[in-house]
Amino acid sequence: MKLVSWNVNGLRACMDKGFMDYFNKVDADVFCIQESKLQAGQIDFNPDGYHSFWNYADKKGYSGTAVFSKTEPISVTYGMGIDEHDHEGRVITLEFEDFYLVNCYTPNSKRELLRLEYRMRWEDDFLNYLKMLDSKKAVILCGDLNVAHQEIDLKNPKTNHKNAGFTDEERGKMTNLLGSGFIDTFRFFYPDTEGRYSWWSYMFKAREKNAGWRIDYFIASKSLSDRLVSADIHHDVLGSDHCPVELVIK
Repeated sequence: MKLVSWNVNGLRACMDKGFMDYFNKVDADVFCIQESKLQAGQIDFNPDGYHSFWNYADKKGYSGTAVFSKTEPISVTYGMGIDEHDHEGRVITLEFEDFYLVNCYTPNSKRELLRLEYRMRWEDDFLNYLKMLDSKKAVILCGDLNVAHQEIDLKNPKTNHKNAGFTDEERGKMTNLLGSGFIDTFRFFYPDTEGRYSWWSYMFKAREKNAGWRIDYFIASKSLSDRLVSADIHHDVLGSDHCPVELVIK
């Protein structure tokens, strides 16, 4: 089973930059997107052979997630069931026979860390949500989690320390998540590999220089470790400031 996740940074814009070529080529069983930047009715995209699920932000042109699945899920939920967090279209959960798939676009702490306090509340509530699901059946979490966990996960850790996405607080929450029975699947296969990133600033020719961050993940319950086949980062796929990430399970 092939699962793909991509922060498209505006699906309509990405459509003009080759999204459909990649979508058709990769032929994922489940394809998740973040930052769709859409409202209902703003795009006609219901790919053949897939069940489509959208979660829109109340604010126009902001945030938003979607999941396209070849297998019809048992159930679908939107958000965490916490009003403070459920107005930005950031979470979709699909229940399958033997696992939950959670597609997430984690809030950015923003410049000068204006939203860090809120981000910490989000992290605590979201971890509780994942643990609740994991108590019922295994979980696969994917998406733009807006944190580079370790120094190996970004090009310039020293100059970015205390910047949004690489604060001690955000990294500590990822450590808590991975310490709660979950696996960073890319590091499961490539524990020491450097230079593999999923996001690059549009400024300073960052992508050309591979001055990036690995902030897009597939996280899985430890109970799924023997089913993990491969994990990959498709850094050569253009169309967004992020690239797609992939997980294959059996």
